Amino acid sequence: MNPPWAAAAGGPGGLSRRGCLVSLASLAAPAAWLGAPQVAHAGGQLEEPLMDSVRTALSSAIANQAPPEPEFFTTEARLHYLRWLGTQSDRLRPRKPDLEVRRDFLQTVWYESKRAGLDVSLVLGLIQVESGFRKFAVSSVGARGYMQVMPFWTRVIGDGDPGKLFHMQTNLRFGCVILRHYIDREQGDLFMALGRYNGSRGRSPYPDAVFAAQRKWLFADRPQSPAA
Repeated sequence: MNPPWAAAAGGPGGLSRRGCLVSLASLAAPAAWLGAPQVAHAGGQLEEPLMDSVRTALSSAIANQAPPEPEFFTTEARLHYLRWLGTQSDRLRPRKPDLEVRRDFLQTVWYESKRAGLDVSLVLGLIQVESGFRKFAVSSVGARGYMQVMPFWTRVIGDGDPGKLFHMQTNLRFGCVILRHYIDREQGDLFMALGRYNGSRGRSPYPDAVFAAQRKWLFADRPQSPAA
C-alpha cells in the first residue's frame, strides 16, 4: 500500500499553473470558491521531469479498475476507518446521494491519500475547491476530474488517453501523487505546495480556500468506551 516515496510524508506538493474559471476578483475571496462548487477551479499544470518512483506510481494507477480495498493490521485501525467512513459519508451525502458511489469514492480517497502520505482531510478540501466533487468536471484549460489533472499526464506516463482521467482511482492517484511531489519539492511547506498545485505559488487565495474547505472534513475520532 505504501510506495517507496511515501515514507517522506508531509503535505501535498504541486506542479501546476492554474488558470481558474473565475475572475481575479473572486480569487481573492476563498469563501467565493467554496460557495461555487459547480466551477472547476483548475488550470494548466506544468510538465517537468519526474522521479522514477513518481512515474511508477502514476503508471500503475492506469491499470487499476476497481476501488482499492484498504488493509488494516489491527481491529482498532479498521474500526477507526469505519467510524471515519460513516462520518464523512453523512457529510458528503448532499453532493453524492448514492450510498454505494459515496462509499467507493471515500474509500478510494482514503486509500490514495494514505498511500501518498497525505492528510485525507486536506485531499477532500482540495477536491471540494478543485471540482466540487464532480467526477466529470473540466476546466477552461482542459484539466479533468475530481482533482483536475491535466491530460498531458496520460501521455507522459501512459497511452495518452485523456479519458482515463475520468476514472475515479486513476484521477485520485494522479492528483495525490502530484500533490505529494509538490510537497516534497517545497520541503513540506503546504502553503507553497498548494500554490504549485494551483499555479499560484506564493499567493494566498488558493491555499486559503483549500485550508478553509479542509476544516469541514476534519475527523475527531471518539471510540465508544467499553461497557463497565
